[in-house]
Amino acid sequence: MTGITLSPEAWKDIDPATEALVDKWLVAEGDTVRVGQTLANVVLVKANQDIVAPGDGRVEKILVPAGETFAQGKPIAMLKELT
Repeated sequence: MTGITLSPEAWKDIDPATEALVDKWLVAEGDTVRVGQTLANVVLVKANQDIVAPGDGRVEKILVPAGETFAQGKPIAMLKELT
């Protein structure tokens, strides 16, 4: 299982105490996704960011629902990679 997170580059020069907001999910638990597919839109310091699939697989669990916030490095979903 792989944790799906917002890329570390998105957090560059952002205060570590700042949290991002999950604006909307474009997939649901159980959906099969392809590497690079946009999974969710998030807002970090008034800037929209896309979270993309790190590999081919199935979204096993959404950990942070739309409308909730998350900290830097925290997975917002879990991906079961296809082998």
